[in-house]
Amino acid sequence: MVYLPSMPKEATLLDVFRRFPATNKPLLEFHEALLRGESPFTEGERELIAAYVSGLNGCRYCHGVHTATAERLGIVPGAIAALLAGDATAAVPDNMRPVLSLAKKLTERPDGMAQSDVNAVFAAGWDETALYHSIAVVALFNYMNRLVEGLGIALNPAYVETASKRLADGGYRPLIGMLR
Repeated sequence: MVYLPSMPKEATLLDVFRRFPATNKPLLEFHEALLRGESPFTEGERELIAAYVSGLNGCRYCHGVHTATAERLGIVPGAIAALLAGDATAAVPDNMRPVLSLAKKLTERPDGMAQSDVNAVFAAGWDETALYHSIAVVALFNYMNRLVEGLGIALNPAYVETASKRLADGGYRPLIGMLR
């Protein structure tokens, strides 16, 4: 149930974006640039990071939508759930493991970040741009999870299919057009 009295009880995140376009248009433009623009990571890998962070934070809305989006973009179904369950054999590429370890640490204990976390990302073959992109996705989804949970936006399981298809097929740009 959304905590904003002016909104319907079953409002979605898109409804909130529409209610506050001045701040959410730039936010969606940032999503588009970071999650669909040029990057050392595939779109699926960036959605994997987003879904993993959202799962760590217990944000059912973002975790559900971004897990489904990541799977549509090539992440093995069930891999994110396995990661969250602590399964060391989860079906993710080996070079993503230190990135996801960094994502977990930065989400759960940002003051615990160390040079060794960064070195592990570099040792897996990623460069400075990848490090920046991974940290930026983690930061963005920690923000988004707090926005969604703070506003009381609940996940309607029927919405996951629609939202994940839209994000996988068109990215975040169509959402900007929906703000009008």
